[in-house]
Amino acid sequence: MQRYDITGMSCAACASHVEKAVAAVPGVASVAVSLLTNSMQVDYALDADPDATAKRIIKAVDAAGYGASLATAESENAELEDTETPKLKKRLIASLCFLVPLMYVSMGHMIGLPLGSVFHGGGWHAILFAGTQLALTLPVCWINRAFFISGWKGIKTRAPGMDTLVALGAGASLAYGLFAIVMICVGLYTGNDDLVMQYRHDLYFESAAMILTLITVGKTLEAYSKGKTTDALKSLMKLAPQTACVLRDGEQVTVPVSEVNVGDLFLVRPGESIPVDGTVAEGISTVNEAALTGESMPVDKFPGSPVSAATINQNGALTCRAERVGQDTTQVIRLVRDAAATKAPLAKTADKVSGIFVPTVICIATATFLIWLLLGQTFTFALARGISVLVISCPCALGLATPVAIMVGSGVGAKNGILFKTAASLETTGYTDAVLLDKTGTVTTGEPSVVKIVGTGNVPEKFLLSLAAGLELRSEHPLARAILERADKDKLSYTTVADFEAVPGKGLQGKVAGKVIAGGNANFIREHCELPNDLAQAGDAMSADGITPLYFSLAGKAAGVIGVADVVKKTSKSAIDQMKALGLKVVLLTGDNTATARHIGATIGLDADHVIAGVLPAGKEAEVRALQAQGRVAMVGDGINDAPALTRAETGIAIGAGADVALDAADVVLVRSDLADVPAAVRLSRAVVRNIHQNLFWAFFYNAICIPLAAGVFTGIGITLNPMIASAAMSLSSVCVVTNALRLNAFDPRNAAHDAPPKRKAPARKPISEPTTCPSGSCPVQPAEINDKTEEITMNKTIHIEGMMCGHCEAAVKKALEALDGVASATVSHEQGTAIVALTHDVADAELKAAVEAKDYTVTGINA
Repeated sequence: MQRYDITGMSCAACASHVEKAVAAVPGVASVAVSLLTNSMQVDYALDADPDATAKRIIKAVDAAGYGASLATAESENAELEDTETPKLKKRLIASLCFLVPLMYVSMGHMIGLPLGSVFHGGGWHAILFAGTQLALTLPVCWINRAFFISGWKGIKTRAPGMDTLVALGAGASLAYGLFAIVMICVGLYTGNDDLVMQYRHDLYFESAAMILTLITVGKTLEAYSKGKTTDALKSLMKLAPQTACVLRDGEQVTVPVSEVNVGDLFLVRPGESIPVDGTVAEGISTVNEAALTGESMPVDKFPGSPVSAATINQNGALTCRAERVGQDTTQVIRLVRDAAATKAPLAKTADKVSGIFVPTVICIATATFLIWLLLGQTFTFALARGISVLVISCPCALGLATPVAIMVGSGVGAKNGILFKTAASLETTGYTDAVLLDKTGTVTTGEPSVVKIVGTGNVPEKFLLSLAAGLELRSEHPLARAILERADKDKLSYTTVADFEAVPGKGLQGKVAGKVIAGGNANFIREHCELPNDLAQAGDAMSADGITPLYFSLAGKAAGVIGVADVVKKTSKSAIDQMKALGLKVVLLTGDNTATARHIGATIGLDADHVIAGVLPAGKEAEVRALQAQGRVAMVGDGINDAPALTRAETGIAIGAGADVALDAADVVLVRSDLADVPAAVRLSRAVVRNIHQNLFWAFFYNAICIPLAAGVFTGIGITLNPMIASAAMSLSSVCVVTNALRLNAFDPRNAAHDAPPKRKAPARKPISEPTTCPSGSCPVQPAEINDKTEEITMNKTIHIEGMMCGHCEAAVKKALEALDGVASATVSHEQGTAIVALTHDVADAELKAAVEAKDYTVTGINA
């Protein structure tokens, strides 16, 4: 996707003309023009030459009467700055300096203001009266000449826009005023005083100046309001430092952020902002990420942790390696900017109307003028009606209705750690009917934790945990880390055992003060002691609840059992309750066995009918497809194996701490990795769609009522519209739309007080088409093929493995094997010590062995 800066656009019709011109360029696959940011995003065709296509695009935009250039980092930052409002303010002040005396001269006497006798009466007084108004009107026209230049360009390129309407309205008033001066001169020359007095009162110079000035007032307010829509992005940009302390040849060098390269090591001292996205190489600290995630609690950082630009290092020095620099840094800013540049489905209707709006209005104005003449009205009355139609019509209100709401909504989401990648995803998230939740890492923490400790009369719980920590200290098993973390959390002291020995597939043993301590599965402990019924029953109860029991013995006697499990996140239950309150069907999707899955489901408030267990990675996409028969589906996941399902769902939502491939495949990214942000995203989407509907209603209603009013349809009941009032109404229409969108800044997406199922029925879906595979194969995620087209399983292999002790071991081996090319699925059993892999083509035994042993298990044999 290539971004371009566009100049010369003034309204929605301009954006429509640019889009149409670029869409016709060979090599362009898709194009989206944003009036809000004066930018354009273009997707090139796969076989297009980027450089040649870029030149053709710039030429096509130039031929359409506008300017285009490739966006740079500097220009992308500059587009967030409000440079229009100061210029328009100067234009407005200068215009008022001439408009105020003009209005005094032309209309002051009507409200009793004193006017010199030289301006009263006929004869040369009439010439002086008209000439003074002309002298005050011409500077206003010159100050606002941009309307005439842009309007003429639109006519010349057969692409008229709002400026064309303004230029025609003001130009017609000015031309009629000049005609009136000519007629006054004719009256003076022929001695016809009635003619002189008639045209003395029909000059219309004040209308020309007032139209231009009032439209400038509207443009100024609109530019100011549009500038406010990017406040969220600008606040992030301000946090990002302009310089970085980089290590070059072993020395610290301060350089501009733009000179930091990928792979550079940079230093961040306590209190400093992080300059670019990267990974911690050395040091431990906490980082305040509130600007990106909305979370006030600082986040611990240590070697290997990711860091983001514009976040603040708090209490320790960090050495980081740069990973994304220049235009790629601070993905939050890039994603929000890109979302604003894309188009929501709701915008398409407004775009179609905007494309034909101005020519239609010109035809209506011309018809209005001619009809009133044919009905016997005076030339001035007919002209006033025609001018009123021209200047009251507002394509900008239509064109801004959707993009301003999208920009503000995307900014609100970014401030709360919810990133919508496109305008379409921001709109469609609120239409969701059902949410599929991947269990591991989404509903649960994804890391094993100690959840239950059962001691004996001789070995209390804390002493048992201390003994277990000493035994597990030298183990690399994931369950060992869980026990050590719990011991550290409880601030228990423990020492490493002597004569440590790991018995593959069974457990660990060692000596403490000369006494043998052992830990592992029930069979292993029975080799060391008799296992009491109460401990065996406690372990069985844990297993039934999806908890892995670890039994321990000390000096030939049972010491207790510790339960370890992947625990449910604290916010998961309340998040699911909120989803239900929003009218969403929630389904848990997991590869765990049915008993474990249903236990987790019951914990978070889901019955057995809303839990799908035993799903292989390739089956997740099929489950999404099956649920789509009932409505729109959002898939929430974090792993590589979730990517096809994320792609298949109408809305793919990725947990921010997940795999890069999952983030690439998703439509929405939850930076905080908190499931509570799923209902928040739905609320925000619904609020934005409501706002867009309000804006579109106002824009269509305004034009539907005001154009007939300006045309004089209601003259019969005594209602007519002066061109000056019409221009004021036009200016306010755009301001109202933008101001309404700005109300979204006060919206709190995490406030569940008003949760309810949607009242408005979602628009009908297009038929679900099968996902197409990228021809180049370069896309990070290739859609999963449907079942009847799945690659044929050519063979199975059984891998014999030592060292697996529990379900967590199985999960680690399963994930490692299924990540290999050619492995369709892996069925792993720690009890049997095997992994049976289904292959779509032959995978070398050495490759299978390496994948398993990379997880610290031992492969003893592989057979077909």
